[in-house]
Amino acid sequence: MFRTPDRLYRVLAIAEAITWTILISAIIARAAGAPGIVVTIGGGIHGFVFLAYGATAILVALNQRWHVGVAVLAVASAIVPYATIPMEIWLQRTGRLAGAWRREQTDDPSDARWYDRLMRWFLLRPFVLVLLLVVAIVALYVVLLLAGPPGGK
Repeated sequence: MFRTPDRLYRVLAIAEAITWTILISAIIARAAGAPGIVVTIGGGIHGFVFLAYGATAILVALNQRWHVGVAVLAVASAIVPYATIPMEIWLQRTGRLAGAWRREQTDDPSDARWYDRLMRWFLLRPFVLVLLLVVAIVALYVVLLLAGPPGGK
């Protein structure tokens, strides 16, 4: 399913936008008299997908050798509702999502960097990579839940 970076990025960009809809709908529902738990549930779903999108954007940025500014913009696009969709379109149109996963070293000097070697190791073991990402996202999610909701109560 995610044989190329652009497919993975697209799925998470769309999922992030969908969870914005869930969260905004929950906020409207609460304002219309629904119990506050709807925002808790919608916010939880959105928060988890937000973190997953951020991790995906970083992974794809490393694989595609984006400049730091492009990577920061990709991650930051998740802060603005629905901005991940135009971001994905822009990345696609500018060729920043073109290409395959970099599983093998090339003559490019960038391939000799320690994090490129580490990324290739994980890309050759996708189940380990997915497990590591899920554990990291869940751990960060739990820490953020313990810290409290954005803006406090």
